[in-house]
Amino acid sequence: HFQAILDAAGGVGLILLTHGHPDHAEGANEFAELADAPIRAVSRSLCHKANPLRGDEEIEFDGLRLAVVTTPGHSADSACFLLPSDDALLTGDTILGQGSTVVAHPDGKLADYLETLGKLRTLVKEHGVRVVLPGHGPTRDDPAALVAQYQRHREARLDQVRQSLSAGATTADEVVDVVYGDVDAAVKFAARWSVLAQLEYLGVTSPGD
Repeated sequence: HFQAILDAAGGVGLILLTHGHPDHAEGANEFAELADAPIRAVSRSLCHKANPLRGDEEIEFDGLRLAVVTTPGHSADSACFLLPSDDALLTGDTILGQGSTVVAHPDGKLADYLETLGKLRTLVKEHGVRVVLPGHGPTRDDPAALVAQYQRHREARLDQVRQSLSAGATTADEVVDVVYGDVDAAVKFAARWSVLAQLEYLGVTSPGD
């Protein structure tokens, strides 16, 4: 697969990571060695023969120009990349092509994520972003509406968590059962991360967590 990427691209000179979760970064070092290319990411521990990314940094490489947008929330080290020539935004897991993003507690923080969504809403408007290129799901051509939808979803989830607490839920698992009762059991762990992040945001400590 790595060789197929190199063949299709005609060579790779720089690797950028949106964040360090395994489904985005696990093969990066092996690919970097094969491509003889450096890796850059927000987290220094993910970098290879290069410095960490900085917020608002502009990168020009082999005719490509992009801007780094630090977007903590899903994870502490999340970043998006703005491609001005294409009016496009690479979003990793900060915004998905379908569904909603997990706030991966304890590394991810809901307060950070809400601030990030506000930042992206402004960026989309000011830079005329026309297309979102996510790490999962289809390309989206409605960036302003998509970010606004994410903001409404987060507020709705917070209201549901508040209501579950008022109704007597006392642990994260009880909140998960109420708020995310329709979620597939295989991904309940992710729902629990988001609930813990929401409880932290609300200043509520769940026993045992």
